[in-house]
Amino acid sequence: MLIGEVAKAAGMTPKTLRFYEEQGLLPPAQRGLNGYRQYGDDSVARLDFIARGRAAGLSVSQIRNILAVREPGNAPCAHVQDILAGQLAELDQKIAELTALRAGVAASYEAVAAGNPATCDQSRVCSYL
Repeated sequence: MLIGEVAKAAGMTPKTLRFYEEQGLLPPAQRGLNGYRQYGDDSVARLDFIARGRAAGLSVSQIRNILAVREPGNAPCAHVQDILAGQLAELDQKIAELTALRAGVAASYEAVAAGNPATCDQSRVCSYL
């Protein structure tokens, strides 16, 4: 298949496909006599995995590492589990930080909403922040 056909089948653009090839996530394509990239059917399945990994928040580097485990025929399940555990821990930390930030913003909002501009300290830019 040509690059446009593979990209369409994988739901990506040819530019994205070339990027993944440059990053080592997709093996270099064979070249026809005309110089066009020619991909096998297995490229679509690999691109599907890459897309699912990206949708799960995995970095290009993490996906590359998973593929490196898989290349010699090893199941990368334990490696994927470790990566996803790290992703969950990072997400939990970010959620906690965002929850604390939201509480602070809500408290500031409530203070400014209940405040009276006539009684603001004029020596300060804003008495509520």
